[in-house]
Amino acid sequence: MRATLPILVITLVACQSSDQQAGTSAAAANPSALTGQSGVKDSESQPDVVKIAAGSPDHTTLVAAVTAAKLVDALSNAGPFTVFAPTNAAFDKLPKGTVDDLLKPENENKLRGILQHHVTVSAFEMDQLTDGLVLGMADGGQATISKRGTDTYIGDAKILASVRGSNGMVHVIDAVVVPK
Repeated sequence: MRATLPILVITLVACQSSDQQAGTSAAAANPSALTGQSGVKDSESQPDVVKIAAGSPDHTTLVAAVTAAKLVDALSNAGPFTVFAPTNAAFDKLPKGTVDDLLKPENENKLRGILQHHVTVSAFEMDQLTDGLVLGMADGGQATISKRGTDTYIGDAKILASVRGSNGMVHVIDAVVVPK
């Protein structure tokens, strides 16, 4: 019986499915692909702020920027967060070449700072964004909310829509809020 145990173990290892082997190889080649809060698969719960942006065809530039700045896991955590999410059209208003330059690996810290200026740690509903409210942003700076008629702004960016996520609020804005 003792002689058959090693043969049984070898046989079981050899019979491992190719899917299991491929998964192991993929994880070894890119271990961070399966780690972090963003790697949690959940199709039943309300999406977090990152998944909301990722599911929007109007936020592909923002998602690319959040990925390049390595902020996906941070924004996938429990929060609560309020994210002021510029649309693709908002990024298009920046001087030509700005986005491409910011997405370069050597500009990761600069990009991270700009994106963190669009995030505050608290989940602010629209009715809580009152005229004159000063928000402390994740980059350490501040941004002021203002009301212009029935419209709400953060800096010069108008809030177009709001979506509640599992870990906070996403307010869609029409401009990039540039830190001072």
